[in-house]
Amino acid sequence: MTDIKSQMAIDMGKAPESGFDVIIICCSGVIEAGYWQQRLEQSKGTIVTKDTKVFSVDEDWNGGAGNGLGTLYAYRKAVKAAAEKGLDLPKEIASKNVSVAIYHTAGKGTRLAPLPGAENNNKPGVKLPSTVDLCSGTTVPMTILEAVIKQTSVYAPSRKGRLSVFWGDQIFIPSASPTYDAVAHIDLLSQMLKEMPTAEIWKEKDLQSYGLAVLFESGEGAQIDKVDHATAVRMLEGLGKIKSVGPSLGSFSVSSAMLVSLMNEFESELSKREGQLDTDPHFWMPLTLPKPAYIELMAKKGCSDDESSARWERMKEMLKKNSDILKTSDKLFGPVDCGEDAYWWDYGQLGFYHDNNMRLVQDGVENDAYRAFFGVKKGEPKSSTIGSSCQIDSQSTVASSTLVSGSVEKSALCNVTTSDIQASGCILVNVTAKKIRASPGTIAYNMVDDSDEGLILTDGKVITTVFSESGKQTRMTAKLPVTEKDAWSRVLPGNEHSYEEIHKSNKGVDPIKCETAQREAHSNLTAKIKEGAKL
Repeated sequence: MTDIKSQMAIDMGKAPESGFDVIIICCSGVIEAGYWQQRLEQSKGTIVTKDTKVFSVDEDWNGGAGNGLGTLYAYRKAVKAAAEKGLDLPKEIASKNVSVAIYHTAGKGTRLAPLPGAENNNKPGVKLPSTVDLCSGTTVPMTILEAVIKQTSVYAPSRKGRLSVFWGDQIFIPSASPTYDAVAHIDLLSQMLKEMPTAEIWKEKDLQSYGLAVLFESGEGAQIDKVDHATAVRMLEGLGKIKSVGPSLGSFSVSSAMLVSLMNEFESELSKREGQLDTDPHFWMPLTLPKPAYIELMAKKGCSDDESSARWERMKEMLKKNSDILKTSDKLFGPVDCGEDAYWWDYGQLGFYHDNNMRLVQDGVENDAYRAFFGVKKGEPKSSTIGSSCQIDSQSTVASSTLVSGSVEKSALCNVTTSDIQASGCILVNVTAKKIRASPGTIAYNMVDDSDEGLILTDGKVITTVFSESGKQTRMTAKLPVTEKDAWSRVLPGNEHSYEEIHKSNKGVDPIKCETAQREAHSNLTAKIKEGAKL
């Protein structure tokens, strides 16, 4: 019998039959927003539904808005863009005609370097060893953001009339049903324990290190941050008997009434593009915690008592001012359980990128689910041409590749073209080279190599290429595991520039034009390889 997580992964891996009616991509700049508008329009029917409306917006907010104000600002910009296309987004949400999701993608990706640099600072555009079919008829590597959209769409049917917010670099496969009655004005995705833990279990599960969602016997909820068992019980005393707690995933959804309340409350900040507020410490905690508990928690974050007191009062006053529209539900806040043992695949660090993608070639129930989600099978090349003198073992995954000769063992390959390959225990994504020699623990990414000696990867080497709009190539390397604390700012061995310098040089560069130049380079060398092999 297939368990719920495995079945969920299988279902999510299929072409979407349902999903969010409106998707908003919040990007760090106008150029990145243009990229995602084009890409997601092209992936309709495979990543989003054919009828999904896509609005890509940029966060032009000096110093960053924080994920709280950033969410409201992205929604505000999307409302304007939708109106220009004849869609009254607030009205459609209020009428519960649509489900809407925002995906936050900003950030430099310092811990994932050098891969985001190879995507011209387009961090959510980092590719995975799987493919997606575009409307144009081409098959290309799937990006991290596309995988996130594909996974989170499972919550759309339960969220008509709500705005959902997700982060663009992590995938989770629930072990609890994603279908639920969304009755609270604010709900927070969390890995809820089956019951309130004892102090010993609290410490054993390291709950003091997480932001936690709290569920009371009354059905109401609260959020608390990084406290031990005794402190949590003391701070929450008076709110009711605690039924359960669980680490928050950060992703949330809000009702139309709460969305209107927040937009009205922070209209001044949004108009001036001033301030930096996050949802957990600045919205949810002052709304759900007693004032003394909130002040005590924020003091640990360096906030003065006066500042925290004023914020708590402001959020409580917001509830009073909007009581007429908020009376649609008697529940303010509640966790949405995705299961204590949900699978959680994070791509925010280079080591995580390697370890999670190596799941494609490893045995085990969770790794089976990983393959099912991405639609690949071990030992069965997908949409690939494999020469008669090339051996693929039963553990490897190969997608959209042309391999003339050689061998592949326990490796994950996607969009790879080569005349001669010897690969073992490695990850190769978007690589075209005459010859490839890759040993365990290595990664080649976005590489075009026309040299006779080819690509040689050993000792945990990671190698990639930054393409300019003109097609100029700059190679960047790293080594796994990453141990240098200053890896972002220091020029590492084998590189001419630091990752930080690459990030600066990529500013203002159009990833669409760079991708076009990159595809041309791949295409030209692919043609030579195929001609030489008479394929």
